[in-house]
Amino acid sequence: MKHIAEFLAARLFMGLFAVLPLDTASACGGFIARCLGPLTGVSRRAGKRLQEFFPNKSSAEIQATISDMWDNLGRTVAEFPHLSKLDTTTSNARVELVGVEHFENLIADGRACIFFSAHFANWELVPLAVDQRGLKTTIAYREANNPFVDQMIRDLRARAVSAAHVPKGSAGAKALLLALKNGDNLGLLVDQKMNDGIAVPLFGRDAMTAPALAQLALRYDAPIVPIHCERVKGAHFRMVIEAPLDYQATGDKSTDIYNIMCKVNDHIEAWVRANPAQWMWLHKRWPNENT
Repeated sequence: MKHIAEFLAARLFMGLFAVLPLDTASACGGFIARCLGPLTGVSRRAGKRLQEFFPNKSSAEIQATISDMWDNLGRTVAEFPHLSKLDTTTSNARVELVGVEHFENLIADGRACIFFSAHFANWELVPLAVDQRGLKTTIAYREANNPFVDQMIRDLRARAVSAAHVPKGSAGAKALLLALKNGDNLGLLVDQKMNDGIAVPLFGRDAMTAPALAQLALRYDAPIVPIHCERVKGAHFRMVIEAPLDYQATGDKSTDIYNIMCKVNDHIEAWVRANPAQWMWLHKRWPNENT
């Protein structure tokens, strides 16, 4: 019954956001999250991490960043039903493209590659940008705890992108392996904690990090491509595609995996330091986080 109630509430909000114009929906979602989010217990975790990693910020600046983080999260949810209406093929009034030449180089190269991003700004625009260039992609995602909500999310994504979505886990890992073997590109969000991953520095502290990206890249000699979305203002965005990471396979598998994931985390940290309010600080990203 709890799952059904959650699903009906989520369905109601998605329906309301869908009938509103994009800018109005985005503003409403941001307002709701900005009002309610800071009242929740998980906001304390965001405050503690921001104080630790941005010691020069005042308490007022920390609270403003938390408020903006919730605003971004609410906007991202409210923009979800509108994804299929967005055009990321050329720079326009809604989406500015930076580094589009890297897309063109990847298409000309023809090799399957691994795109990585993070829960940053509206991260749902990243697979949209890849998909709208005709790059066949398989995307790993974390299933929602509520199976009814999870199916709703999958249905909404399917309206916007043709990419295959596979849940994280052993079955998903096999699907990713098969996809890359068959020449499909992969899309991975790599900023969440994996308890049985490897310890890789992030903001100067070891964070348990999933090594699958590096393992797959080394096995299939796949380019690793950083890509992320930035929220410029309201429902206006900048999509940044970067050159593939420069990495060399030395034959020492463990060291190679560690070095690659260090580069990956360095990119994520740089994105977050530039725009700290656009990252979801709510994750228990580091070991021994209980609050």
